[in-house]
Amino acid sequence: MSEQFGLKESVSMALGGMIGGGIYAVLGVVAKVAMYATWVGFVAAGVVAICAGYSYVKLNEIGDTHGGSVSFVQEFVGNSTLAGMVGWSLLFGYVGSMAMYAFAFAEFTIGFNMIPAEAMGVSLRPIISISAVALFVLLNVAGARVTGSAENVLVAAKVGILVAFGIWGLLYLVPVTSQSVSLGFGRLSGITPLVAAAISFVAFQGWQLLFYDQESIEDPLETIPRAVYISIPAAVAIYIMVAVVTTNLAPEAIQQHPHVALGDAASEMLGYFGIASLGFVIVSLSALFSTGSAINATLFSSAHFAKGLISSDLLPDHFGDADGDGVPEKTILILGVVTAVFTAVGSLSAITSFASLAFIVVFGAMSVIAFRHRDHESVNPVPPAIGAVGAFAFAPIMFWNLYHRDPGTFWMVLVVAAVVIGVEVLYFERDHLPDELQGVTEELETDLSKLEKDVESLAENLRVDTSNGSETDR
Repeated sequence: MSEQFGLKESVSMALGGMIGGGIYAVLGVVAKVAMYATWVGFVAAGVVAICAGYSYVKLNEIGDTHGGSVSFVQEFVGNSTLAGMVGWSLLFGYVGSMAMYAFAFAEFTIGFNMIPAEAMGVSLRPIISISAVALFVLLNVAGARVTGSAENVLVAAKVGILVAFGIWGLLYLVPVTSQSVSLGFGRLSGITPLVAAAISFVAFQGWQLLFYDQESIEDPLETIPRAVYISIPAAVAIYIMVAVVTTNLAPEAIQQHPHVALGDAASEMLGYFGIASLGFVIVSLSALFSTGSAINATLFSSAHFAKGLISSDLLPDHFGDADGDGVPEKTILILGVVTAVFTAVGSLSAITSFASLAFIVVFGAMSVIAFRHRDHESVNPVPPAIGAVGAFAFAPIMFWNLYHRDPGTFWMVLVVAAVVIGVEVLYFERDHLPDELQGVTEELETDLSKLEKDVESLAENLRVDTSNGSETDR
């Protein structure tokens, strides 16, 4: 676009990135863990997210480069290996997010009962998810993109449906049904809310995309902070309403089929007017639209992000040509294939946990960097400290929860994370590995030579001792 984004468009981008598909994919997973205390998990995750957002804002203000996480690491830490690992972690986080959206897209598609869950004994969920990814890969390769004004309309529609769902749900719960609303205060004393916060963290990752294309934003040093501080609390408020309504109206659905519980809650509410099926249809169509557009937008943004990594030599040239205009088709195809594999073989819990873990690590790292620059007059050390402690507390809590609740998912996430880190280290240390191997070889040769001399000396001493000793000694 020839015109730059203002505050309204920036808030739409940030809010759309968070609410685009996260609530539909994450709510069921989180509610199955925390049930009525789900809203507390969203609040805790939102607090850590806004503290991380403060860290991003301050690093963007005091730094000379304005490009997001990778640029911050390069400037403030001066370590290209660490910058590259942060970039790769974000890229895998985006892939996990798209896989999560594709998973939810398929679940809501099957929820319409127009498409069976199985055909000839084969589950159709992975096939639908892969088809959704393939569709948006083709759209991106063809150059499809949503303009800023259209994005305003799309986000307004998605947010409007969820806000209407939340407000009418609260009104329905108290004045209409007169049932007591449970807020899960009995669960606040345990670790459950923190587990919920850790799992739901991926639902608060869209705002940082504003930092990657600041040239398109009018007065970015003023507009981006305002957009961040508006969009994150707005997302938290919407998540709270949706969580309270869904857990109170559809507790059985959360246990039986949590992925589409929000649709069941809508059916319960509109059943008061005798149009229960319409409620499920409206929410499900909103979910399909939101998750689909989230796949499209995340694929577009992550492909641009990958192109930047390629141009900085932080990603192999095999991933695409960074010199051409637009996003390399090869980059889009590779991201699409990896996303399809993730969404086909992984469970929603595993995909959500992996994506959340990636953003927890990166947001925590940016908070640490901001805290290290607390001596700067414009940096208040409290928010970065909360962001760092909160983020790095979420990671072990998430692993603990997975280990006890779902060991299979625990090992899957652990192995994938280990492989990703191993590949990153091998790639970014590839120039140093030959020298290090040469050094190790030389040390081994020196030690071996010394050992040979020691053995020869020992043998000579033994010969002397046996030749001079008695028959018994020999």
